Amino acid sequence: MRISIGHVSRYVYSEPTRYSILALRLTPPSFQGQRVVEWRVSAPGVDAVKCFRDGFGNIVHLASCSEEHSESLIIAKGVVDTEDKAGVVRGLADPAPIRVYRRHTAKTTATNEIRALCRAAAVKPDIRGMHNLMYAVRDAVDYKIGATNAHTTAAEALAEGKGVCQDHAHLFIAAARSLDIPARYVSGYFLSGADEPSDANHAWAEAWLEGLGWVGFDPANRICPTEKYVRLASGLDATDAAPIRGSRKGVAKEELDVIVEVQQQSSQQQ
Repeated sequence: MRISIGHVSRYVYSEPTRYSILALRLTPPSFQGQRVVEWRVSAPGVDAVKCFRDGFGNIVHLASCSEEHSESLIIAKGVVDTEDKAGVVRGLADPAPIRVYRRHTAKTTATNEIRALCRAAAVKPDIRGMHNLMYAVRDAVDYKIGATNAHTTAAEALAEGKGVCQDHAHLFIAAARSLDIPARYVSGYFLSGADEPSDANHAWAEAWLEGLGWVGFDPANRICPTEKYVRLASGLDATDAAPIRGSRKGVAKEELDVIVEVQQQSSQQQ
């Protein structure tokens, strides 16, 4: 499937700032099942844009601006070809040892309630067990926009019983790691319909299974990623894989507008 993506983020400051720096994880990698046809990231008005790979293998553009400015406009757009690999991820650059993904973070710390969820779902370190966990997470946390925020932990989302894809991914990861199963957070895009543009910034999880390697699971949609998914970045939790992270000087308040459009296009279309 050929998918075109446009991602625009606009930060507007209540008063001018003299310095800002942004880490942009907005470039999808190429690996088995995903091939970047064309891609461009721009952040107008920056002094310099440096590209590197972080400790998880993610492509990062570091952009800084030291001129007085009242907004930051970041645009990522391009075309990606995808294939359905039943969620199995192969050929992806990842320098981090597998053991790193057993590490708990503040957002993915397991509690007694999370361990009880694993027991009730008969979760084991195999493909059937991970599917059981995916369904159990979705059954336990209803999809509801606005019920949580970027700082909500897996335990808090489970207690609330409501959340979004970030919360589903964090809960899946916390549960898997509680059983010593390596798991990681993935940010990307999801094409919800083949014929219409999708507002589709998305997140899911991947677990490491012996004999298969990394396999993706999307509890929010109760499926393993298909050709409708475009992978951006991964890490221990949402903080590591955030499409945009940054800081600036000053005390001005900021407003953020984000527009994401994901659409299928003809493979012959350029």
